[in-house]
Amino acid sequence: MSKSNKDNLQVIYEDNHLIIVNKRPGDIVQGDKTGDKPLSEVVKSYLKDKYNKPGNVYLGVVHRLDRPTSGIVLFAKTSKALSRMNKMFVNKEVKKTYLAIVKGTPQKEKETLIHFLKRNQKQNKSYANLKEVEGSKKGILHYELLKKLDNYSTVKINLETGRHHQIRSQLSAIGFPIKGDLKYGFDRSNPDASISLHAWQIEFIHPVQKEKILVKASPPKNVLWDKI
Repeated sequence: MSKSNKDNLQVIYEDNHLIIVNKRPGDIVQGDKTGDKPLSEVVKSYLKDKYNKPGNVYLGVVHRLDRPTSGIVLFAKTSKALSRMNKMFVNKEVKKTYLAIVKGTPQKEKETLIHFLKRNQKQNKSYANLKEVEGSKKGILHYELLKKLDNYSTVKINLETGRHHQIRSQLSAIGFPIKGDLKYGFDRSNPDASISLHAWQIEFIHPVQKEKILVKASPPKNVLWDKI
């Protein structure tokens, strides 16, 4: 791993059991067929150096974030924390809030979207249907309009379910694709190949210390995000 990778790592919370980082768009959370160095390995190297650890460093991947997306990624530093956090995600005890810059302006300032999402593995894409279709899973999200920009709007999103590409698919289905998201209907890519979707906030009860944890991650630095 290059030194610059570690230098660019933005750790926004750390204790004995958990570490939370602000992922840059383009970073992958876990290794895939591209062979690119995943964020999990960068965090391991950071911990190994910081604590002068010999041998392998334990790091559990609790959840993922799409490669072009930025924001909060939580890792577990102990197996106890990993198993408890996994259970909390399954039981919907972790509240994640996202920000997105979308094309146009939604008519409703607040709305709950309910679709039945069917994943196409070959295309790595999920299709949002208004009615249940074979093999689909129900997707529910709540959005709130935060700010109107010239050709775009910023919305805040709370997920009730965690489906594949859920936010991207559902916002596109109502006519407001995320900026830069060619896969879901935006007309041009962002210069850095990112999409303007950011995992902004995470809230949960600490799996070991049992205190409330609330962490926010700043969006990437660019002209549109800076206007929010």
